[in-house]
This record gives sequence, C-alpha cells and structure tokens, in this order.
Amino acid sequence: MVFRRWIFLGLALAVAIPAVGSARTILAAIPIGRTDLPWWRERHEAKLRELAHAKPELIFLGDSITQDWERSGPPEWQDFAPVWQRFYGDRHAVNLGFKGDTTASLIWRIRNGEVSGISPKAAVVLIGANNMGRPHWSADDTVAGIDVIISELRKRLPATKILLLGVLPSERSAWITETTGQINRMLAKRYKDDPSVSYLDLTALFMRNGVLNRDLFLDPKLTPPDPPLHPTAQGQAMMAKAMEPVLANMLGDRPHS
Repeated sequence: MVFRRWIFLGLALAVAIPAVGSARTILAAIPIGRTDLPWWRERHEAKLRELAHAKPELIFLGDSITQDWERSGPPEWQDFAPVWQRFYGDRHAVNLGFKGDTTASLIWRIRNGEVSGISPKAAVVLIGANNMGRPHWSADDTVAGIDVIISELRKRLPATKILLLGVLPSERSAWITETTGQINRMLAKRYKDDPSVSYLDLTALFMRNGVLNRDLFLDPKLTPPDPPLHPTAQGQAMMAKAMEPVLANMLGDRPHS
C-alpha cells in the first residue's frame, strides 16, 4: 500500500500553525482526498456510478486489503474473485477499497458521495494499516480517525449495521507491530458495548506458534518480495469465514461457507 503526496495537500488544507493554546490538528481524523492521483480519482468516480445502480445490501470500506477482493489469478494465491463470489456474490455487495488509503482518505470518500443515496444492511470497515506507513500516525490518532469514520457512517447510514475489523498484523517494523496491537486493544475497549458496532479482531487467524504466518500473505511471494502485509486469497477466505456468523446475522440470511 503506497502513501502518496496527497498528505501534503492535506497539510495545506489543515491549520498550518495552530493558534497558541489551540488543540492540534489530528490529520488522521480530517478528510484528505487524493484526487491529484488520476487512478484514485477515476476509481472514486467509477464507484459513485456503481453505487448509483447497485443498491447494495453490503459494502466494504477500506484500503488495498479490501480492494484485493477484485484481484483475479492465476496464481491461486492472488485469485480472490472465487472467494468473493462464494461469500458475497448473492449479497449485492460493493467493494469500496482503495489502495494506499488512510483513515483520512476514507473520511474524504464518505463525505464525498460514497455512502450517499444507499441504505445497505451492513458495512464492513477495515482501515488503519497505512496510517502507520509514511504518515507514521500514532495509535491514538488512528483510533481518532476510525472514530470519525464510525460517526460518519452512523449519521449517514442510520439503519446500517457496522462490522469493524481490527487492523491486521503485518511484518513491517517493531513499531508498527506494537502500534497495531495498541490500536486493536483501544478499539476493542471502545466498541465493546456499542449496540451499533460489532468489533472483530482477526489477528489470531494470521499467527502460528506465536509468530506471523508468512504463508498467508502474498507480499513475500512477489518478485522482488515485500514484507507481509496483504493476505493471500486463502488468508482472506479465512477472514470471510470468521466474519460469517456476524455478517449473516446482520444481513438476516444464511451463513455462507
């Protein structure tokens, strides 16, 4: 997931020098678009057109891990389409994942039409991994951004049930591993008793004997290899299966497998 120059546009939009005694601007919790990137702008516009016709019952909001559901193989480890079809093909689902997005860019998309004119039964939110990339935003700031996302969804989609996923584990740096854990612990505490949000931490799916199971990530399989960050199609099939009891209940249909 690549963090681009859009952050500098966001900095320009934010308060450059806060007044003495004022609260600092939390960039992770304000809308920062990436419309300077042609592919990002075109994808946003395409998704608005798709939403206008789809009348989705289920939406997925996130970054490249969510966007990966649109990948097709071969090889088998990046053939996500069959898994998506199996779990979500009959559920009128729309994929709103954008590679490289942070909480700030997802806030921008939500405020710029991506949940307008729809009323899905459920929304799955998976965001935050890119906050710890080049922005190097803290756990507190990332959770503040996620809180804004949840608040925006409650306001704009009052009848929609929200499944919030914890940030997935990765193997990028010791700081990122620690911050990921902090974020997930904070989210678990914050949304434990929230009737409008179901929180699910899928970290355990990707661990084996106490360490990250690299076999479930596609990045080490690339040429050249990258640190584990994006689950393989098999890893996301495990995620989909783990989410099913909650999603089936939210959607009022049968569990898929």
